[in-house]
Amino acid sequence: MTVSISNRILLGFAVIVALMVGLGLYTVGQLDDVRGTTETIVSRDLTMMRQINIIGEQQNRMRAVREEVLSRYLLRTLGQQQGSPDELIGEWGRLAASTDTALAQALSEASGYAARSLSGDRAEAWRSVVDHLSAAGGELRQIRAATERQFGGVQGSDLTAVLATQSALGAARSGWSKALDDTRNVLNEAITAGQRRVGEVYEQSRISVLLALAGVAVLSVLITYALRASIANPLSAFMEFVERVGRGDLAGQTATVGRDEIGRLGGTLNSMVDGLRQLASQSREATENLNAAVAEIRASTQEQAASVEEQLAAVQETAATVDEITHAGAQIGKRAQEVIASAQATAQTSLSGLQAVGETARAMDAIREQAETVAENIVALSEKTQAIGEIIASVNDISERTHLLALNAAIEAAAAGENGRSFAVVASEMKILADQAKDATNQVRSILGDIQRGINASVMLTEEAVKRVSAGKERTDTTTQTITEISSRIQESVQTFQQIVASTNQQQLGIEQVTGALQNIRQASQQTAAGTRQLDMAAANLSDLSRQLVGLVDRYRV
Repeated sequence: MTVSISNRILLGFAVIVALMVGLGLYTVGQLDDVRGTTETIVSRDLTMMRQINIIGEQQNRMRAVREEVLSRYLLRTLGQQQGSPDELIGEWGRLAASTDTALAQALSEASGYAARSLSGDRAEAWRSVVDHLSAAGGELRQIRAATERQFGGVQGSDLTAVLATQSALGAARSGWSKALDDTRNVLNEAITAGQRRVGEVYEQSRISVLLALAGVAVLSVLITYALRASIANPLSAFMEFVERVGRGDLAGQTATVGRDEIGRLGGTLNSMVDGLRQLASQSREATENLNAAVAEIRASTQEQAASVEEQLAAVQETAATVDEITHAGAQIGKRAQEVIASAQATAQTSLSGLQAVGETARAMDAIREQAETVAENIVALSEKTQAIGEIIASVNDISERTHLLALNAAIEAAAAGENGRSFAVVASEMKILADQAKDATNQVRSILGDIQRGINASVMLTEEAVKRVSAGKERTDTTTQTITEISSRIQESVQTFQQIVASTNQQQLGIEQVTGALQNIRQASQQTAAGTRQLDMAAANLSDLSRQLVGLVDRYRV
């Protein structure tokens, strides 16, 4: 299956555009992967940090409420009137329950993060967070138990029990604070591991995008090279073929034919060369026939000239010896019969020359028609090269639009900052590809320009040949008229000599009649001599024309 040049070019650009689109989609997918990884890590870290802070704040509020209850109890013990601590104790219970809920939620989320971690370091860090949160939960339970015992002493006004639980609360608070601090430290390590994971994902995405870009660039270069080779190499062969034809070499190897535009162009060129070869052969044969006919015509005119000179001499001799006509009547009659035979032979030769000139005119008409056919084929070939030029203009427009698209993409990539760096590389490669496509179309346009100039030169040569054939046709028509006139005059001479014979047989009619006849003979001889000179000039012109045709035909080698 043969693909046309236009479809070949469109297919090549479609593949390159598809590769570019695929590379863009792959790059976007990699960017989404980096963005998703970053969002997942950051959201998990922020959520856990927030929950730890909430747990710490709630425990601080619990501590503040407990210290407020203890302060009121001690002031009341010293005799200062204070309000009932039951409301504060109830608030502390609500805060303790809320803290337990927040801690349990944090433990659940940390366990889930450990199971769905994006890296081994992050999983280990989340498991450590779970362990520290569990330790913090144990300390929180100790704080709740000691606080509840202290609140029981407050409600029972047991100062000893209240003071006894104070040291246990201090130790539990220290363990709680240490557990939260350890949890924050481990969370910081998880954040650091997450940053490393984001960097790894970004580096992997960058390397994969660069590898994909390199692959697309290599494929684009291979496609461009194959497209260029499939067009430039046949065009180079056609240029050599056209240059050889332009030099007149019609016997060389024919152009390559095919089913695409260049193949059809080769078929048209082969048809044109076949037509030129046939034209050259026919022109050479017609020119050779014309030379032979011209030689015969010139020989006939020279014979006619010699005969007319003899006629004039005879007439002058007859005029000088008019007194002896009576005695030489028989000799004059015999001489007149010879003149009649010579005139008839001359008339027959004139008819042969007229037929040869007619054949020459028909051959020239055939040459002119074939030259016009060649001109039409060359014009059709020129129209096809113009159609190829329009396709190249479309390809050039596509490359310019691709260049503009690459410029817009580079602007968008610059606006995107660091995230658009990879896309900027893609835009740069698109610009390079657009420039390469534009250079390729410029080379094709230059080659087509050379072909068009060769076609124009062929058109000029063909038109010149048509003009020369037309000029030869006009000269041949003139020669035909001249030969026709000579033939008619020879017929008149035959009639005149017949009158002379009649006059000779009737010498008894008188010397006056013989003298008048001699005057008529002298005038007819003079006219015949003038016509013979004109015929000789026409034959000479026809000979020059035949030599010119021979020179024109010899330019082509078949």
